Amino acid sequence: MLTRLEVNGFKNLVDFALDFGPYTCIAGPNGVGKSNIFDAIRFLSLLTENTINDAALQIRNAGEETGDIEDLFFYGVGQRNHRMQFAAEMIVGESVRDDFGREAKASSSFLRYEVAFRYAPPSLTTGYLGGLLLEGEKLEHITKGQATHHLKFPHNKTKFRDSVVYNNRRLSAGFISTQTDPETEQAAIFVHQDGGSRGPGRPSPAQGATRTIIGTENTSATPTILAARREMKNWRVLALDPAAMRRPDRYTQTPGIGADGAHIPATLRHQSNVDTLAGERSDAVYQMMSVILSDLVPIKNVSVAEDDVRQLLSLEIEEQSGMKLRANSISDGTLRFLALAALTEVADQTTVICMEEPENGIHPAKLEAMHGLLKEIAVDPEERVDAENPLRQVIVATHSPFFVQLQSKADLVLAKSKMTSSASGALGEHLMECHPYERTWRCSADQTGINLLALQSYLMPPKTAQIAFPQEFWESMS
Repeated sequence: MLTRLEVNGFKNLVDFALDFGPYTCIAGPNGVGKSNIFDAIRFLSLLTENTINDAALQIRNAGEETGDIEDLFFYGVGQRNHRMQFAAEMIVGESVRDDFGREAKASSSFLRYEVAFRYAPPSLTTGYLGGLLLEGEKLEHITKGQATHHLKFPHNKTKFRDSVVYNNRRLSAGFISTQTDPETEQAAIFVHQDGGSRGPGRPSPAQGATRTIIGTENTSATPTILAARREMKNWRVLALDPAAMRRPDRYTQTPGIGADGAHIPATLRHQSNVDTLAGERSDAVYQMMSVILSDLVPIKNVSVAEDDVRQLLSLEIEEQSGMKLRANSISDGTLRFLALAALTEVADQTTVICMEEPENGIHPAKLEAMHGLLKEIAVDPEERVDAENPLRQVIVATHSPFFVQLQSKADLVLAKSKMTSSASGALGEHLMECHPYERTWRCSADQTGINLLALQSYLMPPKTAQIAFPQEFWESMS
């Protein structure tokens, strides 16, 4: 679970910080930079499996994967910054399994991870093609006493916090640190094991590193680092693609809903098999999908058709009339809803789900069902975290007035632009800031927060609307 994100120098995020709860809705106009928050989260996740530069190249730039890593850095007034920093506070799972199948337990479950990079241009002398250089990396624990101040969203201490926050680290030192190597006098990343050794740790030179420590540690000898890696790997930015959701699966397909929504049939069939082995009805997951989906469209049943000849699994929906529709005849909005419903019922692992514009393809009258489904996916902070209440988190970005009106004030933050300027008054790139609603948990003592006036564009129709309640009606409601 990602509880806080701090970014400095990445795209238009400068001195940016945002606290997250189980469910967070970020509202803002097109082009303000809401997507950059998701790109920062995705970049940290990509670092767990890719080289530093490969992770950077997979981040979007103007809607496409970037071809120039330098474009990821903030462009100020007339010049581009060449340093970016990230920090993430997270709750991780206690038990982890390394790449060799060995189980271990993390020493701490509440962690703060920091990483910094600088840009190095191409060099004809060395043959370097240009890219990111690792400057520093740090992983520290947050104690149970500190958790009171770091875990800011409303929650039940006894049931929720005590079930997910623990710390057995006896030393003040963290698990990853950046220090000067006494032998080389260069910056080095040190790995400190969980066992409590007071030794200097195992150093790795920062200069020239192609991967972060988070992206390389994969053994049970460093279980807390491994737990952080597993947690960050599960941070997913969904970009649901109707073509991918309509595609049938092979019998051999590994279950799990993809970031593009693919593999719904394989995932549902796998859960059906799990239910059968557990002594439950084999159609239990399909019945639950049917109940959830009926809030959106009048359907009778959801199932997976099996083609033994071609060894293919296909999604199928039966309407109230008895007509059966395969995935290629199901609407985009229904498929998006079904993909999220599948995540609700079969994804019991710790995960962060980021999604832009969940309202796409959904009729305004049915947005309440979509909002309820997203809230259902997220963990309940008033209950103990277990198999029935997994530590799942949802972060959405929207510019839909209908969707904004459904949000709880405590769940909503408003993204706004702020222009940078030089001493001479020259304007530069706009920065993005996120403002919470007044008197909610994200507001600090010296922070005013937004109110209904700031949300006016989401609450009233356009002035030139041709079909709308009279303006006097809205004025009387404000």
